[in-house]
Amino acid sequence: MDFSLSDEERAVRDTARQFITREVMPLEQEALRRERAHRPGLDRSELRELQLKAKKFGFWGLATPEEYGGMNLPAVMQSLIWTEVGRSFVQFRFGGEADNILFHANDEQKREYLVPTIEGDRISCFAITEPGAGSDAANIKLSARRDGDDWVLNGEKTFITNGNDADFVIVVAVTDREKGVRGGGTTAFLVDRDMGWRSEFIQTMGEGGPASLIFEDVRVPHRNILGEIGQGFELGMKWIGKGRYLIPSIALGIAARALGMAIDYANTRETFGRKIGENQAIQWMIADSEVELEAARWLILKAAWTVDQGEDPRHASSMAKLYGANMVNNVVDRVMQIHGGMGYTRELPIERWYRQVRLMRIYEGTDEMQRLIISRDLLRGYTKIGGHLA
Repeated sequence: MDFSLSDEERAVRDTARQFITREVMPLEQEALRRERAHRPGLDRSELRELQLKAKKFGFWGLATPEEYGGMNLPAVMQSLIWTEVGRSFVQFRFGGEADNILFHANDEQKREYLVPTIEGDRISCFAITEPGAGSDAANIKLSARRDGDDWVLNGEKTFITNGNDADFVIVVAVTDREKGVRGGGTTAFLVDRDMGWRSEFIQTMGEGGPASLIFEDVRVPHRNILGEIGQGFELGMKWIGKGRYLIPSIALGIAARALGMAIDYANTRETFGRKIGENQAIQWMIADSEVELEAARWLILKAAWTVDQGEDPRHASSMAKLYGANMVNNVVDRVMQIHGGMGYTRELPIERWYRQVRLMRIYEGTDEMQRLIISRDLLRGYTKIGGHLA
């Protein structure tokens, strides 16, 4: 059994690390200054400039098929890269990407929505969550009623990432209530902002914020159906499932960077005539953080490896998401404790991470939903204890 990275994986990881270190991390102090002034740490033009710089490094469309100019990287490589992105709190992401379910678009929709999104000329968001349908996504209420060659949408979506910036949304709506959400009663639509929906900013404890999207008699042409009528919930689950090994990959980078800061601080900060790293309480916090970080690393890479093997990744991804999200919360909490009062200030990124990582236990599947999936798979015999090594 070989736990080492291949030469190609290591080269890609190291190049991504070099880019983040050289181009993104130098922006951190300015990003913190802006956020203290209640401004975005990185504006859209600066993000675009960084993405184009990354393109020169060879990073463009990590998951995008080569026919659209992307890299089409295996999941393990994507996980390694997103871990490097997580090392900086600057809100950077590589360009050349589009929502995975947009590839279900027909040729005309690809020209109008998919390709411009990949090229960065359009901004999308995905909307399935509603005020009364978060973890219970099957309880969505936003309706779409057929009216001639159009569909009329009414309802509200909430906690939508990019909802304030997007010029179009992929929205899942109920088209046949009698069939039910899981029985083919929902459909996904591509809806331009100028068709009439509006967004409202939601203030959260983190930087930035999601949006509520309001649809009041929004008319959408029949040709804007994504996929097939009745396929909405299925597409929604594909969209959500993709993030369940990428989110903890980012968490891994955050935890590693934060733990490094704690070690440096423990080796330099002195109290009562000695460095605080000599205190057993500090040593144990560092040791526990390293153990949890490494355990998370292998769960995450196992989930990504499962994707690359063409196997059903849901069980492995749920374990990675559950453990990884809790791990980074534990690590950042300890790192703040080690830094004491300075960790609580906005001069350092620790309190920012403290707010940021709390979301990881909620979005794209709460801790409780991951536990439900994991236990259900075992109780119903969908998987064995120990997975493929059992």
